[in-house]
Amino acid sequence: MNSNDFLHLMPLLILTFGAIINMLVISVWRNHKIIYVITALSMLAAFGSLLEQRTLGPHHIDPLFIIDGFAVFYMGIILLTALLISMLSYAYFEQREEQKEEYYLLLILSTLGACVLVLSKHFASLFLGLEILSVALYALIAYLRKRERSDEGGIKYLILAAFSSAFLLFGMALVYASAGTMEFAAIATAIASAGGLSLLMLTGFGMMIVGVGFKLGVVPFHMWTPDVYEGAPAPVTAFIATVSKGGMLGLLIRFFMEVDGFRYPALVLIFTIIAVASMFVGNLLALMQRNVKRILAYSSIAHMGYLLVAFLAGNEMGVQAITFYLVAYFITTVGAFGIVAMLSDKVRDAELLSDYKGLLWRRPWTATIFTAMLLSLAGIPLTGGFVGKFYILAAGVNTGLWLLVVTLIINSVIGLYYYIKIIAVMFQQPDAATEATARLRPAIYVASMGTLTILALLLVGIGIYPTALLNLIATVLDSYSTVAFR
Repeated sequence: MNSNDFLHLMPLLILTFGAIINMLVISVWRNHKIIYVITALSMLAAFGSLLEQRTLGPHHIDPLFIIDGFAVFYMGIILLTALLISMLSYAYFEQREEQKEEYYLLLILSTLGACVLVLSKHFASLFLGLEILSVALYALIAYLRKRERSDEGGIKYLILAAFSSAFLLFGMALVYASAGTMEFAAIATAIASAGGLSLLMLTGFGMMIVGVGFKLGVVPFHMWTPDVYEGAPAPVTAFIATVSKGGMLGLLIRFFMEVDGFRYPALVLIFTIIAVASMFVGNLLALMQRNVKRILAYSSIAHMGYLLVAFLAGNEMGVQAITFYLVAYFITTVGAFGIVAMLSDKVRDAELLSDYKGLLWRRPWTATIFTAMLLSLAGIPLTGGFVGKFYILAAGVNTGLWLLVVTLIINSVIGLYYYIKIIAVMFQQPDAATEATARLRPAIYVASMGTLTILALLLVGIGIYPTALLNLIATVLDSYSTVAFR
């Protein structure tokens, strides 16, 4: 490696050094505020180093990594989202008795794993990033050890993630046996030379889809999602729903664009079935829930189905639609779980619908922000979620994916019901019991409200004026991206 390679890998190096510094400080002096500051500064510095790379152009670090416009943008939204989650985490863990410092170490490491995923162009770096992300998540999910559901969620995720990693590894082995290479671009060359997908290659891709589908939480690999979302601490749930899935989705886009997987009807059919099933299963099961975290869990399954509509478009417009929708979805999801975290107490998270009864009358601004987040998830106009969903529909119509387009529209109507159900509960009159349990410590309220207000303003901003973000996405992805569009 030369100095230019180190410069392009600076975000990863900064996160690595941040994790090392946290370990050293924890071994000497446990202080929640200092560890949080180190974590936040590490993520800010890593994001700042990305700004320098905008003018450097695509750079290959053979054989593992590629740093281009696509990777820089996705790393940017991953780092900013992780920073916002760390800010919400400080307020959340400040009122808890557990040792808090190791949480931030795990948060940095899992963010590092997600960044490695979006840089990968080789199976080795893919698996390395996936395991760094996953191993840290095992501990993050079960971090609140005194909660039974937290331990249960961590164990379930551990067991199922192990199975999915086994499928992914075996799939990689089959692809390697067929293509004789583990580099994405070389795999595409091998497929072209063979005149199409062999049975061995198709089987390998199918097993890899199992591993990827687990990380994305799409049907039929979604069974872990509601239990893990419910059991994990609220900020960790936000991290799983955004950073973890965003990193894997970025990798999936790059891999399938590189190997031109959309040329093969079998692969398109598999993803079409997954998309349709995810939209219907996610929304229909969400209708039956009365736990807010489980509602948002099933909602996330449906939203991954929405994103697969643009993914199956397989063109430049589809990638831009996915990217815009991810930005809106990240803002919305972090904001929604931020509300859950802010209203939680030492004993449990504020996850029941009854916890939100009369919230409008008790905490008007908090209820307003939560309403904006829910309306964005539902795709209501003047929010980022509406523009993102419209852009995904446009990508689907442009490519003639009529089945997926109709399915998306139907499911958007279904999803509106359970979002409105939460909003309706907030508009009810509070009872005495709710008033007694809804008191928040002033310091926690002030620490969280600033972050949530910024998120709400961003959400409405990109909903009213999406042009700036759309132009940024188009410029960054088009200027020096090496992702090949069909």
